[in-house]
This record gives sequence, C-alpha cells and structure tokens, in this order.
Amino acid sequence: MATEMQATDVQKAQIEVLFREQKQHHPRVAQTSARERIGQLKRLRDALLRYRQPLKDAMWEDFRKPPTEVDLSEIYPITSEIRFAIRNLRRWMKPRRVSTPLVLFGGSSYIQYQPKGLVLILAPWNYPVNLTLGPLVSAIAAGNSAILKPSENTPRTSAVMKKLIDEAFDPREVALVEGGVETAKTLLDLPFNHIFFTGAAEIGKSVMKAAARHLASVTLELGGKSPTIIDESANLDRAAGRIAWAKFINKGQTCVAPDYLFIHESRKAEFLEKLEKKIHEFYGADIRQSGHYARMVNGRHFDRVNGYLEEALSQGARLEIGGQTDEAEAYIAPTVLTGVPADSLLMSEEIFGPLLPVYTFRKLEEVLPTINSREKPLALYIYSRNRKNIRYILENTRAGASCINHSAVHFGNPHLPFGGDNHSGIGKAHGRYGFEAFSNARAIYKQVLPFNASGLLTAPYTRWKQKIMSLVIKWL
Repeated sequence: MATEMQATDVQKAQIEVLFREQKQHHPRVAQTSARERIGQLKRLRDALLRYRQPLKDAMWEDFRKPPTEVDLSEIYPITSEIRFAIRNLRRWMKPRRVSTPLVLFGGSSYIQYQPKGLVLILAPWNYPVNLTLGPLVSAIAAGNSAILKPSENTPRTSAVMKKLIDEAFDPREVALVEGGVETAKTLLDLPFNHIFFTGAAEIGKSVMKAAARHLASVTLELGGKSPTIIDESANLDRAAGRIAWAKFINKGQTCVAPDYLFIHESRKAEFLEKLEKKIHEFYGADIRQSGHYARMVNGRHFDRVNGYLEEALSQGARLEIGGQTDEAEAYIAPTVLTGVPADSLLMSEEIFGPLLPVYTFRKLEEVLPTINSREKPLALYIYSRNRKNIRYILENTRAGASCINHSAVHFGNPHLPFGGDNHSGIGKAHGRYGFEAFSNARAIYKQVLPFNASGLLTAPYTRWKQKIMSLVIKWL
C-alpha cells in the first residue's frame, strides 16, 4: 500500500510538472501558423502508420479486435480526419468577416478563431485509438497544447499510443499519460482550458463538475440508448445487413450502435430470419471460433452484459438468436431477444454489448412516445422507403444524429457534426466542428470611419435623441 501511494504521489508530481511546462510553452504553440500545424498533423499521421501493426497486435491482445476492424474503425477514421483537416485548415484559420448593422455604420466586424489553450482529452476503451487521437487532430488544428489520458482497460493499446505520441511530439506540446482512476482525478484537478471527454454519462457529470471548478469549457461525447425503427416499407435484406454490422462490430461496444429496435409486426419474422443469416455470413456458423468477432474488453464488462441477458430471460424474454456465452473467453454471441420487459436492466441501461432487444408495432404513433419518454439518444436510425414516415419520425423525435436506411456511418463523415444532445452529449466534434470546439471564436469590431451612428446617442439624452432611438428600435 505504501509503495502504491508513493507511486501515485510521484506520478501526481510528474503530471503537475508536465502541465506547468505546457502552460509555459503554450504561447509559442498558440502562435503556430497553418503550415506548422499541418506539419504536426503529418507527424501524427506518419507515426500512426508506423505503429499500425503494433496497434493491431495490442488491440488483439486487449480484446481480440480483428486486425481489419482496427483498420476500418481505428486507423482509417484518424487518417481521414487528418487529411480533411490538412485540406481545410488554412480556410478555418482565416478571420471570418461578418455583417455589421447599420447602427454601427462606419465599422467592420469579423471573427478570429484562437486556441483555447491547454486541453485535456479523456478517452474510453471501446475505440481506444480512434477516440484518443481523433479529438487530438482537432486540438492540434486549433493550436492547442494537449494531454491525453487513454483508458486503463486497454493497457497494451495505451502503451503503444504512449510510444507513438512520445516519438511524434515535444511533450510541451502533446503528451500522453497512462494510469487509472486516480490519474484521471489528478488531471481533472488541474486548471485546463477545455476538457474533451468520451464515455458514460455518469462519469461525464463528474467531468463537468470538475471542469466547473476552473470554469473550463467541455465537450462531452456520451451515449445512451440509440433506437432503430423499421417500418413496413423497408428493404429488409439491406436493413438486416446494416444493422448486424453496426450492432456487432466491436462486439457491440460502440456508442452509436443500435441499442433496441422497433419493427412493424408484419415484417418481424422475415427480418429475424434475414438478420440471423447476415450474422452467420459475417462471422460463420461457429462464431466463437471466428477471427472476425471481438470479445468483451474484460471480465467486469462481461459480467455486466451477461447479467442483463440473464435477468431479461428470467423475466420472460425470448431468445431469438444467439445467447451463448463463455466467461473464460469474455465471449457473448450476437444475441437477439423479444419480449424484453420495459423495466429490465437491458432496457434501462445502455447495453454496450452484443444484445439487441426487438419490439413490434402496428402504427408509428405507438413507437414515438416510448422513444421520447427516454433521454435524447446519441443516434436514431430509420429504415423506410416511405417519405411521409421518415419525415414524421424526424420531426417528432430528438437525437444527436440520425441515419436513414443505414446505421452508424454518419460518424465517418467529417462534414457532419458528431455529438449528442443533453444526456447523450454536449458539443460537437469532427472536421470544422471539432476545430471550433477547441477554439475561442473571438469577436472583433474595427472602427473604420471617424464617426459612428452610436456616437449620436450619448448623454445628454435630448428629445430629438429619444426620437432617433425610437426610430432605431422600430426600424433597425
């Protein structure tokens, strides 16, 4: 115990020194040109590609993440984000002219984007590379210094990322700190200018509380229960394949995975048949032996998700597909259930695993009150060829994002803002939205002409000035 306490004290002191060094050096970082920031982004890209295979090896050891899935969901999203930022950064950094109202005639106005300063990126374990380095791309583009804290639940991956960051950056500009809960608490005690957190809503509340002590701004990428609706007009073959991919990639440990599903009662049997067929096409007849299907990240999360499954079955839920588990391997098969009680843990908690509850409906009007009675989800998915139904759902629900006739792919479009709403998140990320999240939009007004209309309305407030003010209020 004494040794652990001593190690914690040593790391705390090291983190505080690192923070001070970044703070002292940041004025230089804040003045970097677009060319210099692009150089940093290229160093990050090159280091990521050099460590591509070690990262694949590490994620296989951490939770048997398939190598191609690492490329698809971890490496490519970062290289794509870097490419997009490099292509657009000069335009993002330019002052943006805005209109000046007539009452301020004689002046001009513009917005200058400046870095927020020292930023903290707290990343989760489910996509350890993507959700650590993705926000870093935006932080660098905006001219910030950054400290990264990846999850302790994927220690091998975190160790490789530590080498990658140490090799690519001066620690006064970007540094990665490994550790657990105590390390995160130490970091949150420091007066960062902005905190970017990805993870569970309950932890997000703690992060926001810590940020409030220093009046730091936050971006919170949380989660929630993202619903899917399949109406009677949907193409079931496409829906089954796309839902199976989005739900069971990374073994369901995805914040934008379909969490529960409503399907028109006339299509249920056909859909379940097609869904099971797609699962076997993806992972083979013996899924446990497949090299294409990941594992739960650790025993604690296996127990959590397996507990949801066991409770639902004990309460009368029906197993339609899958259900096989193996604690020793942290293995849970792709599993689909019907008849899940609304008050079960499976329906009250974000699943974050390969379990999919399915419900039926006759009319859309039956579905939306259930969705709207919950916190606003990170995503909502619609499978339909009926424009009226699509419009009705979009107009009468709220979510961070939606896909029509697909699932989860919006994450990969840097032209779209990514993020939740209230319980599913605060703030947006990716592309220009990420750049702005890590920037202060500084308002600048410049008086060009020697006179200004507002100067006519200074004290003393005569009767004719009052008349002018009345006209301004009425017409300008």
